[in-house]
Amino acid sequence: MADTRTRSQRETAATNAKKHFAASQQRDAAIRQTIDSEYAATAARTVKLRALRLAKEEEDRIAAANAPKPEPKPKRKRATRAVATIIKVD
Repeated sequence: MADTRTRSQRETAATNAKKHFAASQQRDAAIRQTIDSEYAATAARTVKLRALRLAKEEEDRIAAANAPKPEPKPKRKRATRAVATIIKVD
């Protein structure tokens, strides 16, 4: 089919399409930038929390190594059963 639009109509349509495409690209770029900044913030928090966790684990390890060993609990004596003896009286 032949295009029956005039040259100015075609140019206007092309210009409108380019505007929509550019707007879409700008939205995509803004979304990508937001995602990248959120990723960077999450990565920074993760690094900070990991460093804190490792420092605490090291501190706990040192404290456990320097702590005196707990005294063992004394063993409980088992109760013995009384042996019944039968004494016959004659």
